[in-house]
Amino acid sequence: MSPRQKQILTAIIEQYAEVAAPVGSSLLAKVFGVSSATIRAEMAELESMGFIRQPHTSAGRIPTDKGYRYYVNTIAGQEEAQPERRAERALAARLQDGGIPERAIRNAVDTLVELTHNLGLATIGNQLYISGLSNLFGQPEFIGGQQVQQVAQLLDNLEPWLREAAPNKPLSVYIGAENPIGRSADVSLIISRFRSPFSDHSYIGTLGPTRQSYRDVMSLVAHAGRTLEEVL
Repeated sequence: MSPRQKQILTAIIEQYAEVAAPVGSSLLAKVFGVSSATIRAEMAELESMGFIRQPHTSAGRIPTDKGYRYYVNTIAGQEEAQPERRAERALAARLQDGGIPERAIRNAVDTLVELTHNLGLATIGNQLYISGLSNLFGQPEFIGGQQVQQVAQLLDNLEPWLREAAPNKPLSVYIGAENPIGRSADVSLIISRFRSPFSDHSYIGTLGPTRQSYRDVMSLVAHAGRTLEEVL
């Protein structure tokens, strides 16, 4: 992939996260200061490589799971982006008010829900605490309700899967079909492992549509895991 193709893919992913609509060549042409024809040629190459797709004729392009994975791997390999100071303060304040470990974890999840607008989740002992279902199902991708069953299946099986798989990375990202359950639900699971009084493999994270601001959400989830480990 050429440097310009990387920039175009990044622009498509980040723009699509904001507007929830296919990104056209005319918009990108203005951003990059080149002709629409040049952008269309680059988009055709990215599409042939499987990083973007055209949802319907005469539409712009949207990222594929492969495109998101490339983007996530790229930003994960860079110096970790820091959450906004306001977000850090909000998370720290909620944890300080938590008192007992269970309350601190619940407060951290609720704060992630407020900051990311995704569904938030965490393991507390052998239970899975979930908050923000309305956030997830309020996203444009789920208005039709066709994927609700897949999402519900994922959530029903997530706690036993986490216990069995026990991901070892401080931050793990499962995009779309990479999810062990609910592979056609078009959601991404971002989780951080942390040590707690309940387990050395406790998890906190978010579940949202594949169309989301990965850089910000990944940074916030990682920060939540680190902060919980320090507090607990």
